[in-house]
Amino acid sequence: AMLCVAAKVSHLAKLPQGRIEAKARARNMVARMDELGFGGCTNTGACEAECPKSISISHIARLNREYLVAKFSE
Repeated sequence: AMLCVAAKVSHLAKLPQGRIEAKARARNMVARMDELGFGGCTNTGACEAECPKSISISHIARLNREYLVAKFSE
């Protein structure tokens, strides 16, 4: 699930119109993942290897970056 959420956050963060709510989006999506009990990425690449949509693990890095920026700019 983290890979899919990360891909969505990454995709929207690249769009100019997506930057307006980027910080709130990253905080809210990570909070919802935590609330639903999804675990974090272990960085082994297993999710990338099994992903039927071939989503790159690099999106998780972008999600983490977006989340940290949002968290420390509160």
